[in-house]
Amino acid sequence: MRTPDEQDVSDTGRAVEVGLDFDEFARSRQAQLRRTAYLLCGDWHLAEDLTQTALAKLYAAWRRVRLDSPDGYARKVLFRTFVDETRRRRWWERPRAYEFDIAAPARDPELRLTLLAALRQVPARSRAVLVLRFWEDQSVEATAAALGCSVGTVKSQTSRGLAALRRILGDTPLAPSPPGSGGGGGGGMDSGSGYLRAGW
Repeated sequence: MRTPDEQDVSDTGRAVEVGLDFDEFARSRQAQLRRTAYLLCGDWHLAEDLTQTALAKLYAAWRRVRLDSPDGYARKVLFRTFVDETRRRRWWERPRAYEFDIAAPARDPELRLTLLAALRQVPARSRAVLVLRFWEDQSVEATAAALGCSVGTVKSQTSRGLAALRRILGDTPLAPSPPGSGGGGGGGMDSGSGYLRAGW
């Protein structure tokens, strides 16, 4: 049977191990979380605040989630914090001039920046669904789990979000025209979402 001193040493050792695990995870994932947060709120400073809030909540639950799915939990906390705060009309809902400066691929940088600017005008919940589905490449089921809603809600919010983007973008095509189609980029939801994923 261990003495109280031995127990204290053992507990301290485990706490240090858990802390080191979290530090390593946070260092490796922080940049990705911050980029995702930026897509949601459109401001690098606010994205940093959102990321730090998510990491703080993750740290509080680290012992429970570290061996299960820390990535999924971090994603869930990030998106739910964003949705909850926008419901309260907190700081990232205040009018401000947004300047989207995520590095764009050489393939079509102008269209990428246009999509990012349009995304900021989509309602917060639909925006969160679009980012999860087409930036994070999550399934409908994983998106529902992250946001704490039903699969049907994810599908309807995806449809509404893509429709909102089309209204905002106007004549800007969301998808390249198929060969032999004679032009036109309107397309259905599948073609639009496919280009949205490629454009991001």
